[in-house]
Amino acid sequence: MTNFLETISAPDELRGLEVSKLPQIAQELRNFILTSVSGTGGHLSSNLGTVELALALHYVFDTPYDRLVWDVGHQSYAHKILTGRREAMSGLRQFDGISGFPKRSESEYDAFGTAHSSTSISAALGMAVAAKNKNEQRNVVAIIGDGAMSAGMAFEAMNNAGVNKKVPLIVILNDNEMSISPAVGALNRYLVKLISGSMYAATKRGLDKVLSVAPPIREFAKRLEGHTKGMLGPATIFEEFGFDYYGPIDGHNLDVLVSTLQNIKVLAQTEGPQFLHVITKKGKGYALAEADPIAYHGPSPFNPIVGIQAKPASKKTYTQIFGEWLCDMGEADERLMAITPAMREGSGLVEFEKRFPERYFDVGIAEQHAVTFAAGIACEGLKPVVAIYSTFLQRGYDQLIHDVTLQNLPVVFAIDRAGMVGADGATHAGAFDVAFLRCLPNLILMTPANEQECRAMLTTAFKHDGPAAVRYPRGSGIGLETTGQALESLPIGKGLVVRSISEQLPPQKKIAFICFGPLLYNALSVAKEINATVIDMRFVKPLDEELLCDIARTHDALVFVEDSAVKGGAGSACLEVLADQNIQIESLQMGLPDEYVEHGDVNFLLDLYGLSSEKMKQRVTARFL
Repeated sequence: MTNFLETISAPDELRGLEVSKLPQIAQELRNFILTSVSGTGGHLSSNLGTVELALALHYVFDTPYDRLVWDVGHQSYAHKILTGRREAMSGLRQFDGISGFPKRSESEYDAFGTAHSSTSISAALGMAVAAKNKNEQRNVVAIIGDGAMSAGMAFEAMNNAGVNKKVPLIVILNDNEMSISPAVGALNRYLVKLISGSMYAATKRGLDKVLSVAPPIREFAKRLEGHTKGMLGPATIFEEFGFDYYGPIDGHNLDVLVSTLQNIKVLAQTEGPQFLHVITKKGKGYALAEADPIAYHGPSPFNPIVGIQAKPASKKTYTQIFGEWLCDMGEADERLMAITPAMREGSGLVEFEKRFPERYFDVGIAEQHAVTFAAGIACEGLKPVVAIYSTFLQRGYDQLIHDVTLQNLPVVFAIDRAGMVGADGATHAGAFDVAFLRCLPNLILMTPANEQECRAMLTTAFKHDGPAAVRYPRGSGIGLETTGQALESLPIGKGLVVRSISEQLPPQKKIAFICFGPLLYNALSVAKEINATVIDMRFVKPLDEELLCDIARTHDALVFVEDSAVKGGAGSACLEVLADQNIQIESLQMGLPDEYVEHGDVNFLLDLYGLSSEKMKQRVTARFL
């Protein structure tokens, strides 16, 4: 049997095949994705679910002239394979390899970078408006997941699209009843009603319209009506926004997908914004992923025959440390309310939801709402804890300023994925939180160097009567035990001398490492070799100015170490204090450079950016010794 996938290096070669060949190509694609991702790690469930959709889109639309915007981007592997990157999948999410998300600099077929969710309709509308104004007969398609539709930005874009009635915009809702965690909220219930048929009526006022473009398909569609659930619901919310709505249809039936897309493609050029509701299954075609799509959402390499095998963990991750602390503090103080923007598993809230369901709130992919929702809870004397990734907090920055810190409300931000995140790359690296948080009045900002400090800082933040944030990295710490650790606070704004210069071995130069976060241990390793002082600052804000100035006055050089952007970071904060006190001293700032950190193994990236112990020693030696 011909392996058609091996003959396809670009979509125009796909479009040269008969439509009857597409089911075989879909199976080949699904097998390839499973084999490839099980070898490299990556997003699996979501990509197995979009195989037929990607095939149909590239078969019907003239890509890359027609634009496809995938939202979120972790469902785009089939798209990448069909657009000339099949062989490059062996380097997926590895340094100098292809990204796990659409990336404009990677391929002309990646119309827009979409590693975070809910941006596709806005971007696609902009492209469609541009096409109309340039008199280009170009279709623009936004493929958005049902979880991403829970974000306000998606509805802001649809609200705007509704007044641009003649732009060639198509929105495809890929509805698999979940994003990463199970879908939540009123919109999810609404979509379930559409799927179940409880909102389906006998009227087919849109059916004739979509099929009149190609009359021979009319009877074919009627025969498929039971399978496609009618192709039109009555007066849906999407129609109220000014779209012509079609669906729900089976996203794994290629005949239905291709024929429907062919007609909607024409309608978009003549009638303006179109909305197609497609039903898919996460993990489709791989029984283990179908049964547990969450476990197979973003697995590390595994044997696809036996599936993911649990490995005994030698050390707890910071996410687990947070989850355990949350349950312990929730038991101790019933005022605690836990909030997550659709990241129950990723942020470590699964056990808390089981134990305290009435105090657990998954608000969907709605970071802005999550922050202001927490502010409202805090206004009434309760204690909200917002569990959020560093890069997701960026989306709620205005609310953080105006609704939390300006009003000095006691909201705790547990910021996961601070610093480098490895394979997810620049879009997910928590490089900027120190810089954008330390400038905010009223906010306390802490950077734990280990697990015990993390637990203590979370307690400090919770007991503080004002806004507070604790930023911690992805992955494990050094292995310190936290089980049974008392819920006690740290003295706010006080650092700790971890190592002092040995007087028995006088150094060439008195050097002090001023450390923020887990890179303290890399610095400590170097300090033992060159006989240097090591300070665990613990707090970026308020800084321990007294300790900092004392160290500066008694040393010849300072090395500032952090796992965040050097520009505007914690080291810069220290230099501001020293300048204010008119203390002049040689210094070296170590952290993330003024560029976006690419995807790759974290240890490799640490070495690349001069933050491994070996590279730290080389840099300090070259500068001071």
